[in-house]
Amino acid sequence: MTPLQSLFESLRGQNRKALMPFLTTGDPNIDTTEAVIAAARQAGADLCEVGVPYSDPIADGPVIQASYQRALDAGFKLQHVWDLGQRLTENSDVDAMPRVTMVSYSIIYRIGMAKYVDQAMQAGYCGAIVPDLLVEEADELSKICREKGFDLIQLVTPTTTRDRQCRIAELSSGFLYYVSVTGITGERTALPTNLVDNVGWLREQTELPICIGFGISGPETAAQLAPVSDGLIVGSAIVRRVADAVAKAKSSGADPVKTAAEEAGEFCRSLREAIDAA
Repeated sequence: MTPLQSLFESLRGQNRKALMPFLTTGDPNIDTTEAVIAAARQAGADLCEVGVPYSDPIADGPVIQASYQRALDAGFKLQHVWDLGQRLTENSDVDAMPRVTMVSYSIIYRIGMAKYVDQAMQAGYCGAIVPDLLVEEADELSKICREKGFDLIQLVTPTTTRDRQCRIAELSSGFLYYVSVTGITGERTALPTNLVDNVGWLREQTELPICIGFGISGPETAAQLAPVSDGLIVGSAIVRRVADAVAKAKSSGADPVKTAAEEAGEFCRSLREAIDAA
């Protein structure tokens, strides 16, 4: 049983839903990323999605695109993801929280599928979300991941055909990432009216947990989605708050790392409370 399988089995037994924040590695530096993830864990996050900056992001909105660019401008390299993983493993505040990478398939393909999985596992990651992996090209990576006990998480969108959704589920493990809205990532105040029906249909086709991402702007939208999901993925709303906190701290002379961690922790705590109350 993989760490993700164990986590979701435990959460189901407690009738709880997972809270999964997304953070960009190295935005603005590794110290901040580590501190924010630790603060999120202490505020009730169950697992974490660690973004691997890429110059040509596929489905990311302006907030996450900007965070990737800041990290790249600061000299980001893939080794920083592995370094972050090791630091999180050694950080008692993170408390063995499962971590997955959000990574472009082009990065995995370039360094080699088996090599990427091995390096990720050595750094303490238990899975990868690969948003630009076509289902027609997923067989080999899926096989490698299953053999190594590393979860491959793929995305299902509102426009994915039902036959294709079933095939994606067959090739995925850990959980399915259901994209709540069409388009790019970002905060939204209104969510599609057919989302409940779409997730309900998908749930009948697979035993995998279904986590919903894209468009979760705060506690209100989290509370709306919690009853129909096994977990919620929150990215742009957290990344924006971290960037704003860092900028504010620099202008006031405060500690940017501490300020960002406090801001992210407070926001994650509000999400946790809303999810648990839903």
